[in-house]
Amino acid sequence: MSLYTRSMSKPAELGSLKVGHNIVIDGEPCRIVELEKSKPGKHGSAKVRVVAIGIFDNVKRTLVGPADSKVEVPIIEKRNGQVVSIGDMVSVMDNETYEIVEIPMPQDEKLREKLEPGANVEYWRIMGRCMIVNVRTGS
Repeated sequence: MSLYTRSMSKPAELGSLKVGHNIVIDGEPCRIVELEKSKPGKHGSAKVRVVAIGIFDNVKRTLVGPADSKVEVPIIEKRNGQVVSIGDMVSVMDNETYEIVEIPMPQDEKLREKLEPGANVEYWRIMGRCMIVNVRTGS
């Protein structure tokens, strides 16, 4: 197990990122939706402008910096579990570790409709927070 597997993010060069990749802006994990690269000028390095949407809060964030600057990329741990109970939070038992994880109710209405005790779900653990991304009904 490497050092980065246990930590919550890893360093990457801003210029190496692409649309669809993830990045940490202002301490919030985000998905890149727009990326513009400018050519290096006479007195400077190439600049990169990133527009990203927060994975948890859907807030749009912008970052501008030199292409060779280091940024953080969140590590997404994709896990599977089974719904134990549903209230304000969804209690999910991890299929590998058997720990109970409290996950906020998903914003997506289609996911909410499929949630029921006993349903198998895929959830992501990102920077110490969890979110349900998929529900497989019935077991």
